[in-house]
Amino acid sequence: MDTILITTSSFGVMDAAPLAALRRAGYEPVLNPHGRKLTEAEGMALHQEHSPVGLLAGVEPLTREVMLAGGRLRAIARCGIGMDSVDAGAARDLGIALTNTPDAPTQAVAEITLGAILCMLRGIHNSCAGIRSGNWERPMGVLLAYRTVGLLGLGRIGSRLAELLRPFGCRILGHDPYAPPPQGVEAVGFDQLLAEADLLSVHVPYSEATRHILGEAAIRAMKPGAFVVNYARGGLVDEVALDAALAEGRLAGAAIDCFEREPYAGPLVDRPGAVLTGHIGSYAREGRIIQETQAVENLLNSLARPTG
Repeated sequence: MDTILITTSSFGVMDAAPLAALRRAGYEPVLNPHGRKLTEAEGMALHQEHSPVGLLAGVEPLTREVMLAGGRLRAIARCGIGMDSVDAGAARDLGIALTNTPDAPTQAVAEITLGAILCMLRGIHNSCAGIRSGNWERPMGVLLAYRTVGLLGLGRIGSRLAELLRPFGCRILGHDPYAPPPQGVEAVGFDQLLAEADLLSVHVPYSEATRHILGEAAIRAMKPGAFVVNYARGGLVDEVALDAALAEGRLAGAAIDCFEREPYAGPLVDRPGAVLTGHIGSYAREGRIIQETQAVENLLNSLARPTG
């Protein structure tokens, strides 16, 4: 029986139906034995051991060497949006079909981003930490309704977040050279976005061109007392520069879900003004089930196509 290797770390936990669909189609699924993001070496070892014909991938590095390791790989289905960890050129050269699930995580990531924004603006995380440590903390927060929110990127998630923000009555600015602004969003240049946003939320894909798009210079150009939110991809925000800006009081807070190195153990851990979560943006039951179901459908469709 041909094998499907599943390297995303929590596949089938919310619903066994996607796994059952693979078995009904005549494939044997093999789950990630590490329960976390794989290293390149771990990925290669699993491919060598199981020689899969298909891969349901997480965010681990998928290099040419990984793709070649098992010798039989025909299709990769990313369980999620981002493709920056995949050598798409190698997949094309090797004749390996490559798909992702761009729509499935939209609602989940937009909702948790809004939740993180509200948590940060009202100091919910600090009050909770204070009570747990025996202190009755009553931080004075600020209202979203009176803030100018900047959206860097107006794709699926940025646009959906804009829809969720509109009922609050806040001013919404957006910058995206590739997408028109949705209803209620004022299109501005990057420099204006930095200068006027009280809160800047990042929603762009990761690439070498966007790495540290919020780097030291951009962070220094931001409005004093502003907040930064990154529930998109690790590496878009320079975490060292962000920590320095928080330490100096130039920025008021940050909410970060995606980091350059995960698990994260950098200086932001000790920064009270930072809301930190462990790459859980798409980890909502309903969204996860939809994402896994679509990834399986994509993979089976790819494998059903004739080769050669």
